[in-house]
Amino acid sequence: MIKFCVRLVQRWLPEPFIFAILLTFVAALVAMPLCHQTPLEVVEHWGGGVWNLLEFAMQMALVLVCGSTLAAAPVIKRAINAMASLPQSAPAAIALVTVVSALSCWLNWGFGLIVGVVFAKAIARQRSDVDYRLLIASAYSGFVVWHAGISGSIPLTMATPGEALAKATNGALINPVPVAQTILNWHNLVIVLLVIIGITIANTLMHPKRGILSIDPALLKDDDNTTTSTSTSTKTPAQRLEQSKLLSWLVALMLVAYLVIHLGVNDASLDLGAVIMIFLALGLVLHPTPVDYVRAFGKATSGAAGIILQFPFYAGIMGIVTGIGVSGISLGGVLAQACIQISNSVTYPLLTFLCAAVLNLFVPSGGGHWAVQAPVMFTAGASLGVDPGLTGMAISWGDAWTNLIQPFWALPALAIARLDARDIMGYCLIDLLVTGVIICAGMLVWAM
Repeated sequence: MIKFCVRLVQRWLPEPFIFAILLTFVAALVAMPLCHQTPLEVVEHWGGGVWNLLEFAMQMALVLVCGSTLAAAPVIKRAINAMASLPQSAPAAIALVTVVSALSCWLNWGFGLIVGVVFAKAIARQRSDVDYRLLIASAYSGFVVWHAGISGSIPLTMATPGEALAKATNGALINPVPVAQTILNWHNLVIVLLVIIGITIANTLMHPKRGILSIDPALLKDDDNTTTSTSTSTKTPAQRLEQSKLLSWLVALMLVAYLVIHLGVNDASLDLGAVIMIFLALGLVLHPTPVDYVRAFGKATSGAAGIILQFPFYAGIMGIVTGIGVSGISLGGVLAQACIQISNSVTYPLLTFLCAAVLNLFVPSGGGHWAVQAPVMFTAGASLGVDPGLTGMAISWGDAWTNLIQPFWALPALAIARLDARDIMGYCLIDLLVTGVIICAGMLVWAM
C-alpha cells in the first residue's frame, strides 16, 4: 500500500506550479456549467482575485525566511542539534518529529510549519539510517491539526464579537461562539489527540526496515554563516554600524514592546504577523551582528520563490470559486448547497467536513473557506439544530485535512527541505486515509 501510494504520487503529481495551473482550469470548466457563467465572467472572476492574497503571500514569505534565518543563528543551531541527538533509532526519530510538529502546529500553525521541518532536517544530518523523505513528510503531516488548534482562523473568527460575524453568517450567528465550544471542546480535543496518535503510528510504520533511498548530501548542507571579522583598528564608521549589536537590540526591543502592547494590553491573538515579529526579534538578537543577520536572511530568501509565484494563482482560483455572475450563484455556494440537500442533523457535520475538504483543494485558505461557506453552512446548520461550534469545527477540520495532499501549504516546508512535492505526498496520502477515518468518526460521535 505504501509503495503504491508513493509510486502513484511520483508518477501523477506534477510540480506544484503545474498543479495550480491545472486546478485553475478545472475550477473554470466546472464553474461555467454549474453556475451558468460565461467564459468571460470566469476570466473576470479569476483576474479580479489574482491579487487578493498579496498581503498573505508576503506574510507567508516572511514567516519562511524569518523562521529559516532564526534557525541559522549559532545558538539555535546548537539547541536544535542537541534535540536532534535524542532519538536512538530511525522509527523513534520519525515519531519524535511527528509529535513535535503536530504540537507546534496546534499551538501556532506558522511556528509549527517551520519548526517541524527545521528539526527534521537537523535529525537527518545526524542519522544516516532515517528516510529523509518520510522524515520531512512526518514534519509536514503535523500540520493537519492546525485549524483545530489555538491559532485556527475560523474558530477564532467565530469567537470575535461584532457586526462582521452576523454579516458573514447571514445572521445565523449574532453572538460570538467561545473557544470552549470549538477548539477547547472535549470532542475536538479527543479528535486532535487521536489524529496525532494516528499519524505518529502511521509514519513510524511506514519507515522501511531496509533499503533507505540515498539522499544527495547537498540537500542537508548547513549553510555557513560565519562572520568575517574586521580588525578594530581598520573598521570604518559604516562597518562599526554594521557590526553594532546595540542596533539589533534596539530594534528587537521595539518589536517586543509592540508585541506586549498588541498581545497583552489589547488582548489580541497570536496571529501570523505576531509570529513573524517574534522570529525577527529573536533572529536579530541571536545572530552575532546585524550584518550577519542580513547575510543569513539573504540566503534564506531563495526558498520563498514558490510562494511568490504560486499564491497569485491560488488567489485567482479563489476568485473563480467565490465569484458570482449574472446567475447569482457561485461554485462554492453550489458545493455547499449540494451538501445541505442530502444532510440531516447527524450527518450534516460529516458532510460539511467532506464539502470543506473538497473545497480546500481549490481554496486552501481558512479565510477563503469562511467567505465561501459561512453564509450558507451556519444558516443550514441552525435550521437542522446543529450546534454552531460543531459546524465551525467541521469546516475547520475539512480545511486542514486535505492540506495533506495539497502542495500549497507544503511550499515553505519543501523550500527548507529542498525537496519536491512528489517526494513527500505519497506518504502524506497514507496519513490522509488514516486521519480521514478518525475525523469522520469524530464528526459523527460529536453530532450524536
